[in-house]
Amino acid sequence: MALLVLALVVSLGLNLGQLLGRVDLGTGMDGGFSTARPKKRMSEVTVESPKATSRDKIVHIDLDGIISSVEMSGLFSDAMPSMSTIKQALEQAVADKNVKAIVLRINSPGGEVTASDILYNAVKKAAKEKPVVVYMDSMAASGGYYIACGATQIVASETTLTASIGVIIETMNYSDLFGKVGLSMNTFTSGAFKDSLSGARPMRDEEKAYVQNLVTQMYDRFLGIVSEARGVPKDTLKNGVADGRVVTGREALAAKLVDKIGYVEDAYALARELGQAPDAGVVKYRNEVNFFEALSMASAKAATAPKVQLELGGGVLPKLQQGVPYYLPPSYAH
Repeated sequence: MALLVLALVVSLGLNLGQLLGRVDLGTGMDGGFSTARPKKRMSEVTVESPKATSRDKIVHIDLDGIISSVEMSGLFSDAMPSMSTIKQALEQAVADKNVKAIVLRINSPGGEVTASDILYNAVKKAAKEKPVVVYMDSMAASGGYYIACGATQIVASETTLTASIGVIIETMNYSDLFGKVGLSMNTFTSGAFKDSLSGARPMRDEEKAYVQNLVTQMYDRFLGIVSEARGVPKDTLKNGVADGRVVTGREALAAKLVDKIGYVEDAYALARELGQAPDAGVVKYRNEVNFFEALSMASAKAATAPKVQLELGGGVLPKLQQGVPYYLPPSYAH
């Protein structure tokens, strides 16, 4: 029993020491400790070793799946990086003087408009400090391409599916079904547009115009960002590739949406060239879950009551919220 207690104390001490070692406490303006919540630094995993004795590094960051404001943490943060995790990785790479460039690998069909815009801004901000090369994997469409526009240069594979420059808002109308089963909905609103996109009644013409105007505004912003990043006039984009279609990497190169065709190794080589660090190694960041975080997650899971949920459909594609604007190909919205 005594040995078990001793082992537990040692484990707690090691985890606490590891936690403190990865926390950047920072200092206040007067030299004292900052009252802001400390950030835990992510650890590094070597992907490619540096040549000779070089300390230069290229940081590889992954952006996978639907782009969302939903935060993933703990055990699943590496599998599905959250928006804040990617932003933190970019900030840590910029702050590290040994990091000479960043490779952001995107494998995403897109996602929420605002989440895509936030990550685009984070990538653009990082690219002002150090070269950022985006490598497009299987797909970097819509919101994925939106984010890529913040980079210094873009590399796509021959078989990458990209572009899908456009905005989509969907809603379901079930008013006819209500009539068949004898249901109705009473809604009290403070204004004519407060219940816009309600599925309980047919949409009015003025509502359709209102929603279309929202989509057009977001689409114009998307066009402006692509035009600025790629040096292609908005009218040229609008009358050509920016009609919502998905294109291959080769077609994207011809449309000036990407800079070159290649694989992730070519993105590393380009990052070394732009960062003037030919001997740099490549590393990835990883969030390590300490004892206290694992205990907290286990407690939260135990406290959550089980529920029965009926899934209609295959359950492979993510659930999209009705009425929320997305930068996504249309096939992901059904």
